[in-house]
Amino acid sequence: MKGMKAVLCLSLGGFLFLGGCSMAPKYARPEAPVPATWPTGAAYDNAQVSPGAPAASELEWRQFFIDERLRKVIETALNNNRDLRVAALNVERARAVYGIARADLLPTVNATGRGGKQGVPGDFSRTGNHETLSEYNVNLGISSWEIDFFGRIRSLKDRALEEYLATEQARHGAQILLVSGVANTYLTLAADREVLKLARSTQGTQQAAYDLIRRRHEVGILPVLDLRQAQTRVDAARVDVALFSRLVAQDENALDLLVGSKVPAELLPESLTLVSPAREISPGLSSEVLLFRPDILQAENRLKAANANIGAARATLFPRISLTASVGTLSGELSGLFKSGSESWNFFPQIVVPIFDARAWSALDAVKVEQEIAVAQYEKAIQAAFREVADALAVKGTVEEQLSAQQSLADAVAETYRLSNARYAKGVDSFLGVLDAQRSLYAAQQGLISVRLAKLANQVTLYAVLGGGADPDRTAPR
Repeated sequence: MKGMKAVLCLSLGGFLFLGGCSMAPKYARPEAPVPATWPTGAAYDNAQVSPGAPAASELEWRQFFIDERLRKVIETALNNNRDLRVAALNVERARAVYGIARADLLPTVNATGRGGKQGVPGDFSRTGNHETLSEYNVNLGISSWEIDFFGRIRSLKDRALEEYLATEQARHGAQILLVSGVANTYLTLAADREVLKLARSTQGTQQAAYDLIRRRHEVGILPVLDLRQAQTRVDAARVDVALFSRLVAQDENALDLLVGSKVPAELLPESLTLVSPAREISPGLSSEVLLFRPDILQAENRLKAANANIGAARATLFPRISLTASVGTLSGELSGLFKSGSESWNFFPQIVVPIFDARAWSALDAVKVEQEIAVAQYEKAIQAAFREVADALAVKGTVEEQLSAQQSLADAVAETYRLSNARYAKGVDSFLGVLDAQRSLYAAQQGLISVRLAKLANQVTLYAVLGGGADPDRTAPR
């Protein structure tokens, strides 16, 4: 019994000392295939904000969004959204798989007990008489434990860890998409409701003008052409009212789907002008901030997993050492178990030396190619992230000028409409000039709402593409 205990202790010690060898190549993060700084030029001159503005990754979404009703809608979405719930469950599953891979490094110890009787005819017994043989044993043993001398199991454990971390980053990315998606859908709903209100107001104005012209036509003051021209504007306004009524309903449906439940009416925005804009953020001077984006971290975790997989494939080309051993007690009578002299043990080490296996070499080639694919995917993820940030900065650098110009245009067209209407009332000008001014004013007012939406939505987009909106305690690049 003492000898068997010594064998088990030596085996465990051998695991601790021999398990540190790894055949995986040393990991080195690839160089980012993008410029070190953000783009410059006319479109980006106004994109930078004051140095005191926080970075997106340092600003929790509750601090970024100022509008209280929008905060409540986002909070509800984080609690109810099914896609985010599935992403969280995928993390739990990946964590369990990693636990299985890590447990493979340790021996599996089982305790077994067995008892039985056997009748032996006299022709086969030692005494020549019929005998009944009894056997009882209790064992504590290790069954086929592979000593990870060349790091095969450790590499598989590392791969499972990186895949688990990649799944965790996928959950962070899903949260960013959800937060930004809810915010942009909320802003779109606000803009469409404002345009709907504008269309209804325009329809009312056009209807009043049509009624006045119709009465004048009936008494022979105005020609039928003026009546038909006025009717075209009424019908056009009716079309827009129906269109934006449908868009508002669809926006509400989209928001309900993202939130995971019906959004209370009191939390819905009445118009875009009543939504508080989000806080200003700084993109920083270096594009290195992209390395903290969850999708980039996810791609790097997958690259590390592919790197570890090479180590596991290489280790299959080397000998594999496994151990089966047990220690216990054996007796012909149940009462004789655990008595002196009933000890039993066995020890069966095994080594398997690969001689020829073409599949193993092909498998190694395959995992090397998979690692190269992972490198390309990681680099592409960085390039796509750089492009997203650059696009958002281009909008930020130009939208203020566009908004100012659109506001000036709307004011000028409003004055043009007022003058045209006054000239028509005095008989100086035809109704065609009034119609043209009405169309221009309506289009300018719609354009103003669209530009305001673009500005607010781009704030959300820039926050998201810079990595804002995930959990504040997410891991940084390792």
